[in-house]
Amino acid sequence: MKSKVFAVVTFVALLVGIFAVHSSRAQQAPAPARIEITAQRFTYSPSEITAKKGVPVTIALISKDVPHGLKFSEFNFSMTAKKDKVTEATFTPDQVGTFTGQCSVFCGPGHGSMKLTLHVTE
Repeated sequence: MKSKVFAVVTFVALLVGIFAVHSSRAQQAPAPARIEITAQRFTYSPSEITAKKGVPVTIALISKDVPHGLKFSEFNFSMTAKKDKVTEATFTPDQVGTFTGQCSVFCGPGHGSMKLTLHVTE
């Protein structure tokens, strides 16, 4: 009888410990920063954004004219937005520096000059 009680008490203590660790980790996870970007031939507005290393970033991209995309090769991140539709995608920058994002959907003769600067800080 004592061994059954001990087993139940041990099991309950283990469950409480697991729940406490899980809750602690969930509370520590940073919420994604949300950055709204408007794409229009052949610019992004804003043209520069800043994020923190290790903190998730949600990009809310809207196109005002034709489909546009945004790609950061260093973070294996790419997204596409259709005209007048908001598209959201999240990534976590894992390195510090200044990075150039480019339109990933051909949008006309100025496509190659459509760039967005991302500053990632510590």
